[in-house]
Amino acid sequence: MKVTALAAHTPEAVRAALAARGWEEQPAWFAATGIQPLVVLIEDISEPEREALVHWGTKSGADVLTGDSGLGTGGWALVAGAASRIAPLARYDRVPAELSRLAPELGKLLAARAEPARTWAIRGAEVSLEKPVIIGIVNVTPDSFSDGGQLPSADAAIAHGERLMADGSRLLDVGGESTRPGAAAVPVSEEIARVVPVIRGLVRRGIGPVSVDTRKAEVARAALDAGAVIVNDVSGLRSDAELAGAVGDAQAGVILMHMRGTPETMDDLATYDHVAPEIAAELAALAEKAERAGIARERIAVDPGFGFAKTATQNLRLLDELASVVALGYPVAVGPSRKRFLGAATGRPVEDRDRATAVACALAWERGARLFRVHDARLTHEALALASATTNPP
Repeated sequence: MKVTALAAHTPEAVRAALAARGWEEQPAWFAATGIQPLVVLIEDISEPEREALVHWGTKSGADVLTGDSGLGTGGWALVAGAASRIAPLARYDRVPAELSRLAPELGKLLAARAEPARTWAIRGAEVSLEKPVIIGIVNVTPDSFSDGGQLPSADAAIAHGERLMADGSRLLDVGGESTRPGAAAVPVSEEIARVVPVIRGLVRRGIGPVSVDTRKAEVARAALDAGAVIVNDVSGLRSDAELAGAVGDAQAGVILMHMRGTPETMDDLATYDHVAPEIAAELAALAEKAERAGIARERIAVDPGFGFAKTATQNLRLLDELASVVALGYPVAVGPSRKRFLGAATGRPVEDRDRATAVACALAWERGARLFRVHDARLTHEALALASATTNPP
């Protein structure tokens, strides 16, 4: 008899083991994903529902932990087991009647897990997510935290964008307002004057596609008119009530980032009991609001907002538990580039954090992120090429 441990963190190990023993590709993949471990947190459930869940867990072989929230909002439960054991709770014909309220929400989570987004719709095109998508940062600001003032003219910014694309970027993100901690807002006219000539020049030269990094509807409209196809909003469409309409009217892609407060106040709002689930819930609310405002679901990507209203420890926990955000079912973008938490982990100053950025992006890819906003595309491209090759060979 021979006993071998298989890697539990990826279904690929089980799929390969089954395929090597004669299973066809599709059944092998379904079986492998079915026995993958899954842990779900269920909140705001009644005492009868908790009792029914414990009873179901005893019969099904899943582990169930429950408790009272103590806040008058019902109880909670943790359910752990193979995905195939938990899946019946998402089926109306299989779930116990006492737990029928659970089926639709669990069904959405399992569907997103089984069929993650393969493409992201932007204006006039689709971005494939089968390989990592690097978004090169083109900051035309005098005061950004790591590269402020380094691109003093539109021509310099356009040349920088061209280098980023040559180094492996698939998109460019042009920003005219710093959102570093403590940064003050820039007047609309000044922000437009910074970003529009750069966007127009990039588009005319066929460099891009191009995203605009802004919180303001008027800036977004000007950028979209100049040829931008994506709006990247660090406020998640909360800063300007008209921005969602501008994105929807243009049928542009949008990145909704998590941030509490504003760049001036966010550091005082970094209070979480459990950072990843709380950020996932807040992002889900932002995305649902965007859809109600007329932005098609396939045009929405979400960003957990590394460095925004989060301490170094919280950022590291969020990176490790990124699956909570990925489970929402939207493409996930991350922007760890040169952030303070990388310095806290490595001791490196801001100008020497590109290697740490590349490692953080590789870890984020393994946890389900697909879009990576960075200053140095070359190092990140190399790291992501290796990370993605483990499951998606070149």
